[in-house]
Amino acid sequence: MSPTAVAASRPNVSEKTRWLQIGIGVICMVATANIQYAWTLFVPEIQQTFGWERASIQVAFTIFVLVQTWLTPIEGYFIDKYGPRFMVATGAVFIGAAWVVNSYATSLMGFYVGAAVGGVGVGCIYATCINNALKWFPDRRGLAVGLTAGGYGAGSAATILPIAAMIESSGFQETFFFFGLLQGGLAFLAAWFLRSPEKAEVKVSDKVFQTRKDYTLKEAMGTKLFWLMFLMFICVVTGGMMAVAQLGVIAQDLGVKNFSVNLYFVTMAALPLALMLDRIMNGVSRPLFGWISDNIGREKTMLIAFTLEGLGIIALGYFGHNPYAFLILSGVVFLAWGEVYSLFSALAGDAFGTKHIGKIYGVLYCAKGIGALFVPVGNLLMEATGTWATVLYTVAAMDLFAAFLAIVALRPILAAHVKRSTIQAKDDEGADRPVLATA
Repeated sequence: MSPTAVAASRPNVSEKTRWLQIGIGVICMVATANIQYAWTLFVPEIQQTFGWERASIQVAFTIFVLVQTWLTPIEGYFIDKYGPRFMVATGAVFIGAAWVVNSYATSLMGFYVGAAVGGVGVGCIYATCINNALKWFPDRRGLAVGLTAGGYGAGSAATILPIAAMIESSGFQETFFFFGLLQGGLAFLAAWFLRSPEKAEVKVSDKVFQTRKDYTLKEAMGTKLFWLMFLMFICVVTGGMMAVAQLGVIAQDLGVKNFSVNLYFVTMAALPLALMLDRIMNGVSRPLFGWISDNIGREKTMLIAFTLEGLGIIALGYFGHNPYAFLILSGVVFLAWGEVYSLFSALAGDAFGTKHIGKIYGVLYCAKGIGALFVPVGNLLMEATGTWATVLYTVAAMDLFAAFLAIVALRPILAAHVKRSTIQAKDDEGADRPVLATA
């Protein structure tokens, strides 16, 4: 059947409804972002107040990411069972409670508990909003998921300076309490406007090649493609996780944390300026690279982005002592890293369908938890070698390895997978409907 006939066979879809759902999802993501991205502002204050080792404090960040990611498959099950409203509202209660717990914590265990509570909340909201975007926009998955994930990546950009200012003026405990209630309340209100699409409200892509078969979690995990994606996800996400958690510490150790950067239109310390710009770049990268992947393919986009991140991290390790270079290069790293969440989720939908995508991407997303295990290891490696360059060069090598795999392994394996699943779908349905197959 011709592309015109395929388009004519699509159901009527309300663009306003679809974009409204994306907008609500972005709001929920914005309200959630600070639990991860503003954490680096609190670590020096917590260390100064209680005198704990930096690596011990950063265990809280690792716990947060592990809980957020490794519970995602279970959350995917509840998304299918209870729908997006209930899951996001539940997550909102947890993210608010997490920072309230942190505001009262006086022991490492208290911060560890707060991190675990926050991990549950962020996991519920993140998994649900990504799941909803994949289902509403099968024809533009990269862009839709990129915009949604971009809300999480850039969501803290507008609040980095207020949080830093409040920490300076009122202390980190009051900052935890105030922003915990603010963010949790915003996500809770937005949750009640979310809904999943009806079958007649979605349409397939006429540009991106996608499988027609809806895989179960067991079937997806039985493919080579799934585990290749999992390996690549781990390689790329590790560098970004290291930068997210340790950027403030790296800036301090490189001697650029408090250096005043004059950009003519604004003058401020290098670290908060870098954090603000990095959040913007992180958020922009997700819809940008998602849109690119909708047009040139996921594999080619991964090659470009992963190579850029690897080279950016190498340059950061080499030139990071210069505050202007630190500012620019950290932005490059976040620009090239943020897209990982739009590309892998969109690719999962393309390869395995959307009926069970909550569970499938939930397991795939556990790669982020594995990457988080390297965050405290990074501190130990730096202390053992006396330089952050060792850490940065190691994760850069992982990025470049993933870029190599994108073309050498992912492209042919994905092509064979979609071709095979297309044949299976035709056999199961006993019909010869038009199918988009991988080029």
